[in-house]
Amino acid sequence: MNKKVKLLSYAALGLIVNLSASTIVHAGSFSFGLWGDMPYAKNGDGLKTGDKMTRLVDSMNASNLAFTIFDGDTKDGSSVCTDSALGQESIDFFNSVKAPTVYVLGDNEWTDCHRINNGGYNNLERLNYLRQTMFVDDYSFGQTKMKLRRQGHAQGLYSENSLWAHRGVVFVTLNVPGSNNNKVNDGECINAKSVRTQAECDADNAEYAARDTANIEFLHKSFEIAKRRNAIGLMVAIQADPVFDIPETETVDERNTVVDGLPPHEGYDAFLAALTEETNAFKGQVVLVHGDTHFYKIDKPLINQANLIKNFTRVETFGSPNLHWIKVTVDANNPNVFTFQPMIVPGN
Repeated sequence: MNKKVKLLSYAALGLIVNLSASTIVHAGSFSFGLWGDMPYAKNGDGLKTGDKMTRLVDSMNASNLAFTIFDGDTKDGSSVCTDSALGQESIDFFNSVKAPTVYVLGDNEWTDCHRINNGGYNNLERLNYLRQTMFVDDYSFGQTKMKLRRQGHAQGLYSENSLWAHRGVVFVTLNVPGSNNNKVNDGECINAKSVRTQAECDADNAEYAARDTANIEFLHKSFEIAKRRNAIGLMVAIQADPVFDIPETETVDERNTVVDGLPPHEGYDAFLAALTEETNAFKGQVVLVHGDTHFYKIDKPLINQANLIKNFTRVETFGSPNLHWIKVTVDANNPNVFTFQPMIVPGN
């Protein structure tokens, strides 16, 4: 593929370069792509010419996309977290996409790297490596680059969180990974599948608490910008499935039910509470995009049957072994703003 890199013409794409500007331009419709949880070596996805991943990228490259968002997991959860697997291999592949491509960190890239079958790494060392390698400036990946607003300085703390706007919609990506957001509950640390020490688990929990606070601050800032600019929509992209899909009953919140003494999903509670509060105070449409469990879904899971948040939609992307993508079209004349089309890649 042609690896020539171009800088994006912001005016041509209607991007808000200066997010302190007073208005957002609602000019026509546009489309972008959502994908993630691939390639998985254990499923034979591969990166060679003519394989599934090449067909998927060719499919996106044949579409007129403003940008794409990859919502985490550049490798499977049972392969080793080597420097090359987390870094250059992913960079090269993201740069094979014609459109600007924004990368969201997944649990397979850092929170699960302590596992023996992942190489027995220190989680926080892998996170630091990713920041140093994948977020070296304020631009996206892709053959065409898009300027982003980072929460932190390039290669520094929270540099992976990004914000941009396009034709009336604000987009924010946050480091909210699977495996309970890197929160380690009592009794979960020491086990035969991991090399973690108690000191490392304590450090993971300190990291989780600080990052969770930072994520929520950046989420608040994104909504402030969207409201101030009269945005018609806001999309939040994370990697983790915060577990909306446990069967619902009227009287029990299964998501927070204690299992064997360990609440399994509370690492997402503060984030979801903040997202709920902000969505309720926002006039436009809000979409939460995530991967993690590899099933294509579109629904309205917040909060319960009696308290539906009408302007909130959850979208879960495809994932290995189903290497397909979602084409999202934004239209200011559509009261729902976003339309989602599953793009089934022939041969995959």
